[in-house]
Amino acid sequence: MHGIHASLVTPFTASGEVDAKSLERLAAHCLANGADGLVALGTTGEAALLAPDEQRAVLEVCRAVSAEHGTPLTVGAGTMGTADSIRQARERAAFADALLVVVPYYLRPSEEAVVEHFAAVGAAVDVPLVPYNIPYRTGRELSARALLDILALDCVAGMKHCAGGIDHDTLAMLASNPGKAVLCGDDAYIYPMLQLGAAGGVAACACLAPAAFASMFDAARRGDAEGALAVHNRLLPMTEALFGEPSPAVLKACLAEAGLIDDPAVRAPLRAPRPESVAAAMAAFQAV
Repeated sequence: MHGIHASLVTPFTASGEVDAKSLERLAAHCLANGADGLVALGTTGEAALLAPDEQRAVLEVCRAVSAEHGTPLTVGAGTMGTADSIRQARERAAFADALLVVVPYYLRPSEEAVVEHFAAVGAAVDVPLVPYNIPYRTGRELSARALLDILALDCVAGMKHCAGGIDHDTLAMLASNPGKAVLCGDDAYIYPMLQLGAAGGVAACACLAPAAFASMFDAARRGDAEGALAVHNRLLPMTEALFGEPSPAVLKACLAEAGLIDDPAVRAPLRAPRPESVAAAMAAFQAV
């Protein structure tokens, strides 16, 4: 688990069906332009808004593209309950090189219970887990000690970490040199996280600008901090604009304008973005 993993949107046709051809085109574009892997059925992919047959269609497309390019596919799997997370993980494990499993949300279980949750899901499948820590969505903050306990589980290959910034627990976790990959899941913070020891990032914005994100990662890996920072500074306005409205509405509109998907539709309760938001994001993209 290293490098830039593009968190894919799920394109829809004008009539509201999953657009497999657009998804295939987008996934291939990301990998051909430097992404190290793909993430399917994440938040960006509107996974919770898809029917089971639609989720399977997404997985079949992404598995085929990943196999063709020889790159890993990470698949979102996880709900607020352990038993249901195990069910979902088992259903999706056959398509995945790793499973992205979110910290149980809304219930706010104890830190010990969160560690036990990941251990139970990991014991139920034969592919490694990438726990997904995103406290501003789950409502459950985790201490550095809990994060390190999760990373120490044998079933865990790495972690997608979205603290919403670089807080003390993030610093303490990375400073402890956990020995497993920490992937930054907040697109705007990938560069500083790399400088602190992160192994890469899971980036929705990499759907639109995979080459730039790959360039930033490669420069950081070579020790070219100045070059990586220059790319980060060019990417930051685009990243902020793409998240200017609830994601992935602006991103999908920009992908459609760029010809990478056919239609920008999102599913309710998401709604189409304001034209001025799309214009601002496209202008920032063209300046990268």
